[in-house]
Amino acid sequence: MKHPSLEYLLVACVAAIVTYLLTPLARRVAIRWRAVAKPRNRDVHAVATPRMGGVALFGGFALALFVASRLPTLHESFQSGTVVMMWVVIAAAVICAVGVLDDRYELDSLTKLAGQVLATGLMVTLGGVQIAEVGVPWSDTTLVLGRDLGVPVTILFTVLTINALNFVDGLDGLAAGITAIAAGGFFVYSYHLGRAGFADIVSPATLLAAVLAGACLGFLPHNFFPARIFMGDSGSMVLGLLLSAASTTATTSTDPQVYRDGLSSLPIFLPELVLVAVLALPFIDLLLAVVRRVSRGRSPFAPDKRHLHHRLLEMGHTHRRAVLLMYFWSGLVAFGGVGVSISDSGWLVVSVLVVLAASAVLALAVPALRRRRIQRTRRRVARAMDAESARPGSVHAQGPR
Repeated sequence: MKHPSLEYLLVACVAAIVTYLLTPLARRVAIRWRAVAKPRNRDVHAVATPRMGGVALFGGFALALFVASRLPTLHESFQSGTVVMMWVVIAAAVICAVGVLDDRYELDSLTKLAGQVLATGLMVTLGGVQIAEVGVPWSDTTLVLGRDLGVPVTILFTVLTINALNFVDGLDGLAAGITAIAAGGFFVYSYHLGRAGFADIVSPATLLAAVLAGACLGFLPHNFFPARIFMGDSGSMVLGLLLSAASTTATTSTDPQVYRDGLSSLPIFLPELVLVAVLALPFIDLLLAVVRRVSRGRSPFAPDKRHLHHRLLEMGHTHRRAVLLMYFWSGLVAFGGVGVSISDSGWLVVSVLVVLAASAVLALAVPALRRRRIQRTRRRVARAMDAESARPGSVHAQGPR
């Protein structure tokens, strides 16, 4: 069988184009329906901006899957996983509907959580999208979770992923870009496994990742700073659910003990920890937010202005630079983890990652270094002026005539 790389590229382009074309329509509907995000104290945007971009994202995703089901090779993904694909789409539609209601009426946290659990439960219990086994690092042991444990674990992981994407959606283009990077990482990982013969190259995981990345890229031109539309909860929750579906099916499509030589003894070589590497940034932000709020006696869902992207702005980075830095860190962790796991030269990849990480830290510190340089210059100028004024015979020392 030929490698269907061109078909994956085609469906990704379909998802991008359809999402791009549907987004202005979603914007007009959001304005007419008054689903608009008005500026609040914790928000970064200064003008009212329509939400409901998730409707366009879902439309592009669904239509791209329909096109894939008609292609010569990718239709095999539906033959091997028809039930999986059907319930993933249904679950995405349910959670998108909940998100649309929240974009318009701002639902309370418990109602949104109930909608997340409902949609995830449909996908996991009826669609069979669940974590079935987990490999133990540095051993040949594989823990089989079984349905009784696999179902709640997968639901919990999916709900965490949904809220991680929701929490990180605080700057224009941030959530869509990070999701595109994460989906791209999963696509590279699962496609490599297919070419190496460890998994089906037209598996649902690979197709979901390709379509998800395409939809996010089609939405970004409308959402990047300055954004003309926000994805809203209708978008962030859909992206979180689909990203979890792609990662879960990717990690269960192969034996987790595939890599066991050299650097492959590191935990990052295991599929479960590759997905943790891809989702590291949103999960770190989620964990810090929960700890910060609970320690202050507040609800974990209570919004604030102390997310990672907010802190980048406080450090002096512009809106665009803060988003690009978050993209860089996400790509570094995601593709770094995937690169180490599939590369024959693991130590070379690690060395490159260390250099890139050092460069990112330097870029992160640029505004602080610039402020310190300006402050030192001002202090030198002030001292020079003080010395000049204290000199006998100087104009400042003589005073006004």
